Amino acid sequence: MGWFTSSSPTPAQPAVVNQPLTPNNLASDLKPEKTEKVKPCCVCKDEKSRRDECMLFSQSDDPQEDCKSLVSQYKDCMSGFGFKI
Repeated sequence: MGWFTSSSPTPAQPAVVNQPLTPNNLASDLKPEKTEKVKPCCVCKDEKSRRDECMLFSQSDDPQEDCKSLVSQYKDCMSGFGFKI
């Protein structure tokens, strides 16, 4: 064959790197990624604002009793992120 051939050369196979098994890399792909801890000011913003609005602008004689359900929702939301109120 000359220089005008229809077949292309085959690419070289990539080299496979085998690392020795050590305790540091045995299950590295199974480990969960590190998640950053959230700050309490950055979660449950909607629940907090509804709770605050209710407490501040309540026309009731006992705003604490009037807004009890919203306070409970806020506490449940915060406990879902690991905060204890």
